[in-house]
Amino acid sequence: MIVDENLTKYLHSLEPEGKPFFEDLRQFAEETGVPIIRREMESFLRLLLHLSKPERLLEIGTGIGYSTLFFADNSESLKEIVTMENYEPRLVEARKNIAEYTKDKTIKINLMEGDAAESIKTCSGSYDLIFLDGPKAQYIHMLPTLLELMPVGGLLIADNVLQEGDIIDSRYITPRRQRTIHERMRGFIWEVKHNENLETTMLTVGDGVTVSRKIR
Repeated sequence: MIVDENLTKYLHSLEPEGKPFFEDLRQFAEETGVPIIRREMESFLRLLLHLSKPERLLEIGTGIGYSTLFFADNSESLKEIVTMENYEPRLVEARKNIAEYTKDKTIKINLMEGDAAESIKTCSGSYDLIFLDGPKAQYIHMLPTLLELMPVGGLLIADNVLQEGDIIDSRYITPRRQRTIHERMRGFIWEVKHNENLETTMLTVGDGVTVSRKIR
């Protein structure tokens, strides 16, 4: 927890009650241990959607489809969402949830199955907004391809970049099994903050998020 737990609870209390469909999905995720975007992250993303008005969105890490459908439900401009997931048990739930949500909607949602690092190489066109919430150790490796898929003015949002605050720890006190993710995430943060083609801010919303705008 990066922000004080009591403060987070207070912030949650200010949010309007969610729609039953999404509350049911959140409850399922909490009961089955599936990670989804945090409530405070929802408020932040909702504002970004209204400000940026994306038409095409690429999501890395579908999970059970919660964030995918959150984007669809909170944007009047979105025409297409491409979302990627590699874990079959979550794909089963995602397919079901996307089908249920879109049965009376016009938005196009394309669920791509497989390794996102490979799948993004098959994407064409450009995406006004990219939400990066897949395998954390792959963020740095996927970045060059993702930048090619962004137009000037496009946004790249990367979630969970602060790793519950552990990102500030020295690699020497980081458990050995977590060192690869730790080193690669620090490398990703450094790159988006220093890449001459990006303007990036970093916030402690949720578990930390970087918001990068492609400027050239």
